[in-house]
Amino acid sequence: MTDPFRPGTTTRRAFLARSLIGAGAAGLAAGFDPLAGSLPAARAATQTTAGRNTDTIRLTWGFSGLAFIAKERGELEKMLAKDNIKVEWLGPFPNHAPTLQAVTGGTADFSFGGSTTPALAAIIAGSPLVFSLFLNYSPRTTAIIAKDGSGIDRITDLVGRSVAVNRSGLGEFLLVAALEKHGVDRSKVNVVYLNPPDAAPALASGKVDAWSMWSPGVDIARLEYKAHDIFQEERDLDFQIDFTSYLTRRRFAQENPALIRALNAAFTAEAAWASANTVEAETIVQAKAGYRDEIRDGYIALKRQYRLYPVSDAAFVGDLQKAADWLVARRILPEPVRVADHLAAL
Repeated sequence: MTDPFRPGTTTRRAFLARSLIGAGAAGLAAGFDPLAGSLPAARAATQTTAGRNTDTIRLTWGFSGLAFIAKERGELEKMLAKDNIKVEWLGPFPNHAPTLQAVTGGTADFSFGGSTTPALAAIIAGSPLVFSLFLNYSPRTTAIIAKDGSGIDRITDLVGRSVAVNRSGLGEFLLVAALEKHGVDRSKVNVVYLNPPDAAPALASGKVDAWSMWSPGVDIARLEYKAHDIFQEERDLDFQIDFTSYLTRRRFAQENPALIRALNAAFTAEAAWASANTVEAETIVQAKAGYRDEIRDGYIALKRQYRLYPVSDAAFVGDLQKAADWLVARRILPEPVRVADHLAAL
């Protein structure tokens, strides 16, 4: 197999497998206006010398999203270095859940900006996590796909078929919402709980009939395995139930509020850059991820925008609470959770 980190040398199948399996190979298990950019230097310096007990933050990453762009550009590290904060990157991780495990276990300090649904599931299960920042990107690209020629062209065709999803994550909630919208009882569909590294080959080999997945995995699989969308989040979902989130341990947040404010400001600056420089941002991701130009060009055409929300944004927290209640009512989350009780005090 060719080197997965050299652009143009990795096969599509090799990249799909390597990018999704990365977490195992790695051995790893607000006081700011989100639209205003970074904090003024003098104010940031004052905050980050008084409210922290460490000069190093350990950030997790995967092969997509804002954290990956930040890691590759290096500007986030330079911004934090002005406050004598050092960044260590841990990964790659295939999805949000294992980054939450790494944070809970103390091998990382922040999850990498992933789905709020597994974050809420982890909190309900007892993980001492708090949200430190929220992000919403548009357009949304998560989709349920089936292979061409499978006879599955719409949600109603899933009756009696199997669908791979990640438990209590973006894949599962999208399937539940799609079935509900089209009047299909969940008991009529065989839901198979698989993490992305196992779901991709299962779809390829026909062990499952469909897969509910986010980008870039869904886009790579669609091209690699000649599949098509039967339900797409931006197009077919009537309301947003899942958002992007960063979490840390509650004690870490209590001891390091100034450090978190500095990190949030750095991510805000990164989001502004990525939103304004779509071609550059998408090319950065492709250069290391190694997927086809067709996929990169599709992302460029979307002109993805990143908008950050501090944990103090009551309207956003209210929307997340409504989403959490929806997930509880449909048994994706096992019990009620009050989002406001799990926010970092910044």
